[in-house]
Amino acid sequence: MIAFKPLSLLGPLLLMGCTLGPDYNAAPDSHLQGKAFAREVAGTQAQIPQVADWWRALNDPVLDQLIDSALGNSPDLQAAAARLRQARAGLAEKRSDLMPKSSATAAALYTGSGDSQTDATHLYLSGFDASWELDIFGASRRAVQAASAEADAVQADLADAHVQLAAEVGQAYIGLRDQQQRLRIARQSEQLERQLLDFTEQRLARGTASELDRERIATQVETTRAASIALELEVVESLNELALLSGLQPGALDTRLSTEAALPTLPATVNIGDPAQLLQQRPDIRAAERRLASSTAQIGEHKAAAFPKVSLFGSLSFSASAPGHLLRKDNFSALGVPYLQWNWLDFGRVQAQVKQAEAGRDEALANYRSSVLNALRDADVALARYGNERQRRTTLGRVETSAVRASALTEQRYRAGTSSVLDWLDAERTRYHAEQDRVHSDGQLIKDYIALQKSLGLGWRSPT
Repeated sequence: MIAFKPLSLLGPLLLMGCTLGPDYNAAPDSHLQGKAFAREVAGTQAQIPQVADWWRALNDPVLDQLIDSALGNSPDLQAAAARLRQARAGLAEKRSDLMPKSSATAAALYTGSGDSQTDATHLYLSGFDASWELDIFGASRRAVQAASAEADAVQADLADAHVQLAAEVGQAYIGLRDQQQRLRIARQSEQLERQLLDFTEQRLARGTASELDRERIATQVETTRAASIALELEVVESLNELALLSGLQPGALDTRLSTEAALPTLPATVNIGDPAQLLQQRPDIRAAERRLASSTAQIGEHKAAAFPKVSLFGSLSFSASAPGHLLRKDNFSALGVPYLQWNWLDFGRVQAQVKQAEAGRDEALANYRSSVLNALRDADVALARYGNERQRRTTLGRVETSAVRASALTEQRYRAGTSSVLDWLDAERTRYHAEQDRVHSDGQLIKDYIALQKSLGLGWRSPT
């Protein structure tokens, strides 16, 4: 460390003031401008979607309340919000480094021996010191840029947590309503099959049915009952999942959600925007871009460490033998001096730190590009699944209509004695599976809609 006091050094150093390191330029993906998604499907349009509250379009007040409650009570969101406060406090600390530092001191000294007061000495001191490191090479400014970009990235992380949580609550809620409907269908089918079993046992007693007929129907009754038991467990798991996502204890939502309700209604069309808008909407991409900016600023911060640091130091002090004399002019002293530090012999430490920062910047750039590609993949897959499920739902609707009609006709023929019990059982089994598949497809289609909203980065709110 070398220290110089002559004021003649200060002027040239101030003239040398600059900001070292590469300036960050946003990483544009201009090749996506004007392009549409690779797999746009029927029911979607390229209008810009609303970022927040996509779930309102489903017109389900219970779902609205659940998501609002989760966003307000989730421990995961509270942790993300705490990380944002930490990042903002860190930014404030870095900004304060650009300002002068000051301190005040006061002391009262007494010296003497034994009971004698003749040789006693009293001394009272007070002072004020200030120092200011001149940011000639931009180290502090780069540190502020890095901290600001990191705070923006953490804010984007919080927004991404909003997106993830809203989608998870929506998926769990739709799963619950789907399971409840399929459970009702299974119980209805089981009740009908038990009636069929009773009817067959009556025919067996009259000698018009066989033991084989009875055992086959009894097997079907137990199979349907087993399916009901499995669905009952799925309902419990969904209720607990919704409670967990809402920051509540298991069972807290049972009374409120145990009653079956219809699935929400999908909007006629879904706004999806385009790939360029996707990059602006998805918080995880914004977070990756901001961390790239932070890593770029850190390069300049480390480069500045190789150059001298200049500080201004000043001190005002008063000293007197009595408190009442402290403010006398002849007891006052002042000191002002520029101070230079230069660790010129560091054996390559600063250069190694610069290389580490450059490698960190390259890693952040690769992570950003990976985030963009993953986002485009997510949106493409979500669009394909949504379009395919729409087609599948239409087909399953037709299958269910035919199965219901076939079951009704077979029942009529069986009761008229022109069809066997096995024919009716097969028709009823087909109807049951067709209705189950259609209801499950209804739920899956809404889940695919939610996955599409998530892939587009929708559902976040700006933090206060």
